[in-house]
Amino acid sequence: MLVAAAVCPCPPLLVPEVAAGAAPELDAARAACLDALGVLAAARPDRVVAVGPSDPAGPGEDAPASYPEGAGGSFRGFGVDLDVRLGHAPGRETAPGPELPPSLAVAAWLLRRAHWTHAPVQGLGVPRSLPAERCLAAGRDLAARPGRTALLVMGDGTACRSVKAPGYLDERAAPFDTAIARALGAADTAALAALDTALAAELKAAGRASWQVLAGAAEDTGLNGALLYEDAPYGVGYFVAVWS
Repeated sequence: MLVAAAVCPCPPLLVPEVAAGAAPELDAARAACLDALGVLAAARPDRVVAVGPSDPAGPGEDAPASYPEGAGGSFRGFGVDLDVRLGHAPGRETAPGPELPPSLAVAAWLLRRAHWTHAPVQGLGVPRSLPAERCLAAGRDLAARPGRTALLVMGDGTACRSVKAPGYLDERAAPFDTAIARALGAADTAALAALDTALAAELKAAGRASWQVLAGAAEDTGLNGALLYEDAPYGVGYFVAVWS
């Protein structure tokens, strides 16, 4: 049963060591993320599943990939000597297996920053190209697990909000992000499930698959939503929301 969800952006720039001199520009986003994790803690989950966009594990492989508690990640690819572990209790070894994708490394960093000790944490990497129905099905599977499940849903909006954005300026981006913000703030699972996957790909909205996993998990739960943060400081849409 899904009892709560926190939605956070996942740019590596959220990590101050990666952002360096630009770190203060995302202070408000970081604070909102910590508030969202507080809502997860208050829900008293038996487990947390961090869901984030990923690249396929290999040619022809487009299934979600699971990561155990303690799975390791790093920000070395961004020039920073910083390692993280997913929901890892101090004093234990990093779990063997593949490295966390960047989105889940950011999730692990957020949990560490929040001093998370409230419940075990697992990870689910969702290929950005995964069709909507498979995302929804993955979410339903998460919600069907016994006990109280909470989700930490990582994902960014469009990357086309300004001429300096990674995808340059696209006039369709702002309305698309507005619709996402509205759906996240209202816990509108139908709106998230109906997101145009082709348009999301064109606008480089990396969070589309993660949000549709959330939509599948939250079907018929009656959770209420609240939007805590919305901005596009680098021409990329960032949102923080809570469902409880």
